[in-house]
Amino acid sequence: MLTPLRLTFSWLTVLPVRGPSEVDRRAAGRAIALAPVAGIGLGLVAAALLWVLAPAGVAAGFVAVAALALLTRGMHLDGLADTFDGLGVYGSPERAREVMKSGAAGPFGVAAIVLAAGVQAGAFTTLAATGHWAAVVAAVGLGRVAVVAACRGGIDPAPGAWFGAMVAGTQSRSAVLGWAAAGTVAAVVAIPELPWAGPLVALIALAATIHLVGHAVRRIGGLSGDLLGTAVELTTALAALGFALAANSV
Repeated sequence: MLTPLRLTFSWLTVLPVRGPSEVDRRAAGRAIALAPVAGIGLGLVAAALLWVLAPAGVAAGFVAVAALALLTRGMHLDGLADTFDGLGVYGSPERAREVMKSGAAGPFGVAAIVLAAGVQAGAFTTLAATGHWAAVVAAVGLGRVAVVAACRGGIDPAPGAWFGAMVAGTQSRSAVLGWAAAGTVAAVVAIPELPWAGPLVALIALAATIHLVGHAVRRIGGLSGDLLGTAVELTTALAALGFALAANSV
């Protein structure tokens, strides 16, 4: 249990945790299955920062988003930008993958980062102002539940995608459904005044992300690490926004 957990944190965070020296698909699959654990840890950090900086208003929200980016090497935001740049071009899957690997952020990618970061920062600010700390943790955790879902069985890796080849199709139906159910049930405490709202938001956020990632998989010819970053950022943004709207309605 400790070995795949170390690999999870070494892959998904900047924490000085060393994973195994050799990693095969089996080990990679176990690490991805524990991604939500890393998400909970990151969510606790974001909630703590928001609690300390709450008097700063919206600046606290942006600090939390920046901290999450720093703690994950910015790779999820980078993946989000690359994905939307790839989806925004005409041509073959090969052309889309070429754009995604170019290393430069185009207009679609920049817009995606600004929108996702802005939504997260604004939603986190609202949740902090209303004292819904559990909702912050839930939103970040759900972003990693989406990673498990994106690696479900039957998904092939994109050509030339090293990370995609390691994790695509590694997650069983029981793992995907188990984490989705756990995230949905846990979301009850996100907005305790409206116990139905949290689970509903969780389901909508996960469903929307799975649909978009599925479209991207078909568009580029398989799963890549960029699509996993997209799953994280999109789910986190949608969940945080939904929780914030529910909190404002209380």
